[in-house]
Amino acid sequence: MKQAELIKQMSDKELKNQLLLSQSIFFLLSIILSFIFFDHLFDWFSLFSFNIREILIYGVATSLVLIIIEIILDKTVPKSWLDDGGINEKVFKNQSVANIFIIALVVAISEEFLFRGVIQVTFGYIFASSLFVVVHIRYLKKPVLLLFIIITSFLIGYIFEVTQNLFVPIIFHFLVDFLLGIYIKMKK
Repeated sequence: MKQAELIKQMSDKELKNQLLLSQSIFFLLSIILSFIFFDHLFDWFSLFSFNIREILIYGVATSLVLIIIEIILDKTVPKSWLDDGGINEKVFKNQSVANIFIIALVVAISEEFLFRGVIQVTFGYIFASSLFVVVHIRYLKKPVLLLFIIITSFLIGYIFEVTQNLFVPIIFHFLVDFLLGIYIKMKK
């Protein structure tokens, strides 16, 4: 059975719980891999810096540009080009703003800890960004969605390459998911 069909059969609560479970696995995996790949836990904590300038320029401003592009695409291209099987709509449409905030925060933290904080630091930018695309499997059969996830993944990886600050891709990822989640919720 296809992923979209499975998700349509789930209640909103079941879907939210499955999403949080999968993200918990990513988070746990990032912790386990950190102990394997880093000599000292301090090495991993050195990836965090509360640099407001980097956060605002690379995290906030860049995410807002990406969100605007996605909204323009949503309003201009045929709906079938952006259809992920209704998964994003199912995830966000009936959630409260508080739940969308929590989902976006959990996803941003768990995925960026794993893909940037561990995989990119250990195996490099290209490998981490490519793996991030593959994990988002539901986009692989839709050319526009695939292009968008490739651009997003490599952009997040590049932002981390430039800043070496894990807070920045987390903020970027959170804002994209949260604001687009709100957009999906409010869209008629």
